[in-house]
Amino acid sequence: MTFTGFGEGAVEFYDGLIVDNSKAYWSDNREVYENDVRAPMQALLAELEPEFGPGKIFRPYRDVRFAADKTPYKTHCGATAGPFYVQIGADGLMAAGGYYRMASDQVTRFRTAVDDERRGTQLEKLLEVLRADGVTVAGEKLKTRPRGFDPDHPRIDLLRHKALYGHRSWPPDDVLHEAGAVERVVTAWRALRPLSEWLADHVGSSDLPRR
Repeated sequence: MTFTGFGEGAVEFYDGLIVDNSKAYWSDNREVYENDVRAPMQALLAELEPEFGPGKIFRPYRDVRFAADKTPYKTHCGATAGPFYVQIGADGLMAAGGYYRMASDQVTRFRTAVDDERRGTQLEKLLEVLRADGVTVAGEKLKTRPRGFDPDHPRIDLLRHKALYGHRSWPPDDVLHEAGAVERVVTAWRALRPLSEWLADHVGSSDLPRR
């Protein structure tokens, strides 16, 4: 299947789901989800696979076991390909890359690398380039400095990060429903590749057992 854009009903589907996040709404509009959201996302990932590897679409159901919010469905469709992420919802299209979450051992390695003059400065320069290219740099942070680090450290703001990623967003427009939407994702993911490679080289995956 060739990617030709997300369906005309995709944004409206999520607009409605935000208002009525219920099984009844989902059942009544499931065909719109399958045809205008999920199938185009599958086609998008297939088109990106030769350069970025195989992708995976996240389940549309929320894990509400420990959540105060018991609404059953996610109000967006997200997918990953390695360290890269793409999402469509009522707000339009979003592409991201990096580490959205880091386990404690990853945070330790991250801070060791940031503290190092060569590796830390390299990361700073990567992030400067991303920001100049219109990418938003984000990630959960400590409110104060991490223990053991000088408050006057030249990269203290980076050291506060417990996650680090970049993202670009596009509001709903005609391109969302055209084949050209894939170029937005490709351009963002290519821009984010140096950050993803830095994280892979200096942080890597967690060695801790999954709970």
